[in-house]
Amino acid sequence: MPEPEVVINQHGAGRLLSGHLWVYRSDIRSSTAEGGEVARVLDERGRFFGRAFFSDRSEICVRVVTREDVQVDRAFLAERIARAARLRKPMIEDSRAYRLFYAESDQIPSLVIDRYDDYIVIQTLSQATERRKEEFVEILVEQFAPKGILERNDPKVRQLEGLDQKVSLLYGDVPAEVIACDRGLRLSYDLHHGQKTGGFLDQRQNRHAAARYARGEVLDCFAGTGSFAVTVAPRAESVEAVDLSASALAGAQRNVDLNAAKNVTLREANTFDLLRQYDESGRRFDTIVLDPPAFAKNKRNISAACRGYKEINLRSLRLLRPEGFLITCSCSHHISESLFSQIIAEAALDARRHVAVVERRMQASDHPVVLTMPETYYLKCFIISVI
Repeated sequence: MPEPEVVINQHGAGRLLSGHLWVYRSDIRSSTAEGGEVARVLDERGRFFGRAFFSDRSEICVRVVTREDVQVDRAFLAERIARAARLRKPMIEDSRAYRLFYAESDQIPSLVIDRYDDYIVIQTLSQATERRKEEFVEILVEQFAPKGILERNDPKVRQLEGLDQKVSLLYGDVPAEVIACDRGLRLSYDLHHGQKTGGFLDQRQNRHAAARYARGEVLDCFAGTGSFAVTVAPRAESVEAVDLSASALAGAQRNVDLNAAKNVTLREANTFDLLRQYDESGRRFDTIVLDPPAFAKNKRNISAACRGYKEINLRSLRLLRPEGFLITCSCSHHISESLFSQIIAEAALDARRHVAVVERRMQASDHPVVLTMPETYYLKCFIISVI
């Protein structure tokens, strides 16, 4: 039986030649592949461009797995996962919670694997990785011998592939709470219900960078489960951690207790309102952390997101004492690093503060960026000194 093939037009071929790994449905000339199959990718002249996962539902129709003319079989997938694990060794820095496999960046598109101590969480976000889910579980058991594997296949993006959203146990057992160490800290994760796959692993290195600068009175905004708060607490006089979600603050209290962070207080409040209130009342801080959720989840939201980012950064800069530090983040893919920098600069001008960027950071190194795929670069983190 001949192998499935996908024929792409000149525009799609140019996209792959530029280093991108996706081809959209509008650039497909013909296909003999079914949804979830691995197909050979050719252009209209018959030139070979690689083997790719094919989707018959998503607008992202082709996701290149390899540029080489080799079989994408179990041994191939196992080696890709083993290679990712080898590459993580210098990145994890005495952490037991980290991203083990990051989709396109590790060259199995739409596959995400996170490790939390002895437990693994997997996301299969396309028809092709969903089709091979049992195979991935077998490989993970063989290579890492986890106590349990959970699928967190609840992202909405699966609906674009015609897949349902679900959270279910795939192997062993996964408890309601997993405690994993991170450079001496003990952090609690809810793998079944927590944000993302249980926690914000992409901020791991940024939290420790923030701790190098934190001092005095610290305000941690959009604090979530308090990972920034407990990380900077040993360097601070006091930390006020603010979040609108009572359930997130319950998780924060657990992390405060686990790390005996007695100088951390939790406050349930709307960060926008609280920053305005503190600004108007003359309240001041030495360090402020801004780690908001994504304000721009699509291109239509960019203008509103820019206004939101400017508002919180402007208020925070006003609240900082001279020689204070602002650790400010954006996880909105649609807000580029240059645009985020411009927003902060405008906020500083309006706040009449002279600032300097002392560190320009990104998502943790276990979430590597493919330079020719801007979609893989989403988290920006600037550490700013108020001079």
